Amino acid sequence: MKEYALKYGCNPNQKPARIYMEQGELPVEVINGRAGYINFLDALNSWQLVRELKAATGLPAAASFKHVSPAGAAVGLPLSDTLKKIYFVDDVDFELTPLANAYARARGADRMCSYGDFCALSDTCDEATARLIKREVSDGVIAPGYTTEALKILKEKRKGNYCVITIDPNYVPEPLEHKQVFGVTFEQGRNEVNLNDPSLFENIPTQNKDFTPEALRDLKIALITLKYTQSNSVCYVKDGQAIGIGAGQQSRIHCTRLAGSKADEWWMRQSPKVLNLPFKEKIRRADRDNTINIYLSEEADDVLRDGAWQQFFTERPEPFTREEQKEWIAQNTKVALGSDAFFPFGDNIERAHKSGVEFIAQAGGSIRDDHVIETCDKYGIAMAFTGVRLFHH
Repeated sequence: MKEYALKYGCNPNQKPARIYMEQGELPVEVINGRAGYINFLDALNSWQLVRELKAATGLPAAASFKHVSPAGAAVGLPLSDTLKKIYFVDDVDFELTPLANAYARARGADRMCSYGDFCALSDTCDEATARLIKREVSDGVIAPGYTTEALKILKEKRKGNYCVITIDPNYVPEPLEHKQVFGVTFEQGRNEVNLNDPSLFENIPTQNKDFTPEALRDLKIALITLKYTQSNSVCYVKDGQAIGIGAGQQSRIHCTRLAGSKADEWWMRQSPKVLNLPFKEKIRRADRDNTINIYLSEEADDVLRDGAWQQFFTERPEPFTREEQKEWIAQNTKVALGSDAFFPFGDNIERAHKSGVEFIAQAGGSIRDDHVIETCDKYGIAMAFTGVRLFHH
């Protein structure tokens, strides 16, 4: 098939719309449902991300995309009981495969932003992963293949209209890529930088030069995730998964703050105060996610005041005070941080440190590199200058 007709473009008024190949066949096939313009942008970007994660780590990988940036990305490491609970997979009556673990991590890290996502899988979708996908509000999935049982499960989702796409894992695009803006065609070489290259982490200007194997894995995950995140972007990673992604900000410090606040929320969801929230038995998953997000925010009174808490809880929870939150966040450690370009000032390091960052990979090259290095040294953070910028637009 050389082309696929879309219902419309980015918005309903943008017609006609299609994807097509000028030469050869499309490397994708929609085998269930109907894919839209943004669906395909999410699908093709997320597929590249999980393909690279699998190549770099040797582990199955998954990503959750919204509006052409990842809300989560992860590899298939086992889940602790706590993570199973905050990802809402502690109640399953089947064994979680490595791919299912990757999906649960990618989908669960930022459940607010993953709502209504498009997900990507590096490997053939198995039954366990399909059963997890079926539970979530999602627009579609892309993978190199699906087992018979997995496809049957996914075809039952959204009254049979769930978008399921296969992609040829051996497809290699042309080295030059093109894009049109306002009738003007842009041409550039594809970004084929190898982020699995050990030499990227050899220029370490900080006093602490110790990167554990786990830190190097997590830094690679951060950089690969950033390669497919709308810039400016910053990514916090821990234990094989992104825990906070800041995308599309005009200021580097705002990226770091946004991603850091998401990483903090991920960590606070594991606190006893959140794990023991007395939710009503039949509250919907999305309502539970929203309530937790508000409970942890400065607007907590919106779900704690009289007349409000009764909608969500069997009894009024105690507030999670700013002081208690700060003490809990201080217990988070060994977090890795990647940036898609250099940090211009040490304020980014100050903010990252508050979220448990101990390892950093960034391009380097700022006129204030000395200040950034000095701030890292103040906290014993190990930082590598990769010399590689990863802007994505």
